[in-house]
Amino acid sequence: MTRIAIVTDAWHPQVNGVVRTMERTRDVLISRGHEVEVIGPDRFRSLPCPSYPEIRLAVFPGRKLARLLDEFAPHSIHITTEGPLGYAARRYCLKRGLAFTTCYHTRFPEYVRARARVPLALSYALLRRFHGKAAKVMVATPSIERELQARGFQNLARWSRGVDTSLFRPRNDRPDEFVTLPGPIWLYVGRVAVEKNIEAFLALDLPGSKVVVGDGPQRQQLAAQWPDVRFLGAREGDDLARCFAAGDVFVFPSRTDTFGLVILEALASGVPVAAYPVPGPMDVLADAPQNPPVGVLLEDLGEACRQALGLAGESCRAFAERFSWDASTRQFYENLAPIPRPA
Repeated sequence: MTRIAIVTDAWHPQVNGVVRTMERTRDVLISRGHEVEVIGPDRFRSLPCPSYPEIRLAVFPGRKLARLLDEFAPHSIHITTEGPLGYAARRYCLKRGLAFTTCYHTRFPEYVRARARVPLALSYALLRRFHGKAAKVMVATPSIERELQARGFQNLARWSRGVDTSLFRPRNDRPDEFVTLPGPIWLYVGRVAVEKNIEAFLALDLPGSKVVVGDGPQRQQLAAQWPDVRFLGAREGDDLARCFAAGDVFVFPSRTDTFGLVILEALASGVPVAAYPVPGPMDVLADAPQNPPVGVLLEDLGEACRQALGLAGESCRAFAERFSWDASTRQFYENLAPIPRPA
């Protein structure tokens, strides 16, 4: 049995791809007999993140974090995020000469630039410093790996993602909110925040109905700006899976995601994807069949939506079944850096 500490600034009650990825990875590791300790902001005094109050940031977590790690005595430490907990865990490891791994989940520099005029070069320099001491920096896709290599990052290792095909699957029982909507239904699921570029989707001239599932700092503003769009808020579990399956096309307008777990969840639900031809969607669909296709990637997002409408749901489902959390977790575990412990 291996004791694995996962330190993350993204954890419950947050609802996003990072949280779902780490939660699922933890569950698979535990099912394989490992002991996993997730240390998130829910265990510390915290404050809301400026401009994003749904995210809580731990306040001066260093001393308590050190105590928690000392008590757990992990065989491996993985740092998920570049927030207060991530920095505190990094300092803990460097002070004690302990190996650790990190992950590049989010194109953080682009997210910061979307909110403030911070030069990308400065943000990437800070990230290079943060990740520079890691034994391995896990990345989800080949294009993100190439991009980080070009920016001077080292010790990169691949860690792909999976999808729960038992939860996300084609269904006939549409949620009540979808029953009376005129079709086709164009669906977005994810955070409602500026970096997700949701306005590019909402502004499209498309027949039928647009539905947004998720919450975030832009929700009230966008709901007021586009009153004809249905904003359903955050959903979880079976309720979320039923929303996915109720769509006719899943629209992914983000240009900054490093993977896009929701793309796999839509495909597993039998729903084709329309997105921009950018890292994330391009990587997920890189090995997708061209005939029949399961998604359309175009700079004209509206045309991508129209072409994706009517693609075979059976093909989408079959493609998604190739991604398993077992394989993803095996990659994660093999990337971990061992910390020698006394017998």
